[in-house]
Amino acid sequence: MYDILIVGGGVAGLTAAIYARRAGRTVLVLEGVGLGGQIAASHLVENYPGLASVSGGELSDALASQAEALGSEVKYGQITGAEKTAQGFCLTAGKQEYEGRALILCTGAKHRKLGLEREDDYVGRGVSYCATCDGAFFREKAVAVVGGGDSALQSALFLSQLCSSVTLIHRRVEFRAQRAYVDAAQARENIHFLLNAQVTALQGEARLTAVTVKEGDQEHTLAVDGLFIEVGQSPDNGPFAALAELDEAGYFAAGEDCMAKTPGVFVAGDCRAKTLRQLTTATADGSVAATAACRWLDGQ
Repeated sequence: MYDILIVGGGVAGLTAAIYARRAGRTVLVLEGVGLGGQIAASHLVENYPGLASVSGGELSDALASQAEALGSEVKYGQITGAEKTAQGFCLTAGKQEYEGRALILCTGAKHRKLGLEREDDYVGRGVSYCATCDGAFFREKAVAVVGGGDSALQSALFLSQLCSSVTLIHRRVEFRAQRAYVDAAQARENIHFLLNAQVTALQGEARLTAVTVKEGDQEHTLAVDGLFIEVGQSPDNGPFAALAELDEAGYFAAGEDCMAKTPGVFVAGDCRAKTLRQLTTATADGSVAATAACRWLDGQ
């Protein structure tokens, strides 16, 4: 029986583990794939306060080492079941069961991909899923954004302040984004629109140099230095729906206090409904959730 079970070994989960261990609590971090989360695959991080330049792998390794050095236990397994018990909570991963008095869910969210050949190969080499994270690397260059929702339009507007040109590619004629974002994008001289169109192939050797765009029955090549894919994210919160309320998009419906509907359950990081999903907001959530969990345990 651990004091705190943490589901997810990304930035939020590891930060929560650090805070909980420093408070003297026993902690088990349960991770399905590998410690570090999405940022572990990033080639370069330049927007984390205090670290001018660091690879995502280095940052992930440092967080994991710090959490484990403080005494956090780490086990690997995909959580398939979660329930409230008389003593606290029980998580099931395959044939294994883990018990804890409090539960912090840091399950993250995955960027939806286009499913194109070599898409993964180009990540960090021209393909990005986060304009806020990587836009500065494409200053004064030509880029494209794929998508038609709020995130796509916001990314296009953000990039238009840095890049020489931004081409917004959307598979429909109408946008799902708020009208204000669409109007603002249409007013920017360096934002161009390709509607009723989709990217069908990525081109380039070591780096992305162009994309193939299909409009109707015709295909053509668009030269770009970067492609920002903004077609949404998909949280994997289903196994915990009985313990933490989900919003319409499947994110945990919890506020800045990171408290879920079930006493003793807290949520942190990209899995939580929020307006900004960044390293800094993940670490903030992790520290808030761990502190709240420790205070809740004090009252039991």
